[in-house]
Amino acid sequence: MEPSKSKWKLLRRRQVLMPTWRGWLVLLAGFIGLAIVAILKIHPFLAVNAPLSGGSMVVEGWASDYALQRAVAEFHGNHYDKMYVTGGPIEAGAPLSEYKTYAQRGGAVLSKLGMSTNELQVVPAPWVRQDRTYTAALSLANWLRTDGVGLAKVHLITEDTHARRSRLLYQKALGKGVKVGVTAIPPGDYNPSRWWHSSVGVRSVIGETLAYGYARFFFWP
Repeated sequence: MEPSKSKWKLLRRRQVLMPTWRGWLVLLAGFIGLAIVAILKIHPFLAVNAPLSGGSMVVEGWASDYALQRAVAEFHGNHYDKMYVTGGPIEAGAPLSEYKTYAQRGGAVLSKLGMSTNELQVVPAPWVRQDRTYTAALSLANWLRTDGVGLAKVHLITEDTHARRSRLLYQKALGKGVKVGVTAIPPGDYNPSRWWHSSVGVRSVIGETLAYGYARFFFWP
């Protein structure tokens, strides 16, 4: 080895420090601590609440009836001037329904819950293979541009861990000139503070963590 090393100069000897068993214990404790903090903080991070009063409201039409009820109460309680309902094609059972998009379905439910036709505007989105939330937001932006409506701020109503990603994508679609607030309606099928105790909670948190990472770092409009 020594002659080859001196002849070809491809290798060199270096000293490397390795943790002792005490060092490994400290590293393990630090990793466990970070994991616990992440588990406790990830749901509030994803299900962000940053509401805006006044202006216009945007509701994702795929939301549950409970979330739509909360949207109606929020609309009438904080003096919004218009409610826009977004959403793409319904992908299960659409041939059996008169409503072909989540925007239309959500708009019909909101109408039954007390929204007047003057307050409500349904904005359907086309079918896409991926990036459906951004496509719904972009459809709203295009509708506003075509209709000559200029918005300074919107308040987005969505559900649970979808909130942070939705706000990010609506902000990208509507542009920097529009301030986007958001309210995350709490889930009804698991406890957010103990999301790891439920398969629904685990799927929601892990799925949205990955989806938000994609939207933040890899998605390009």
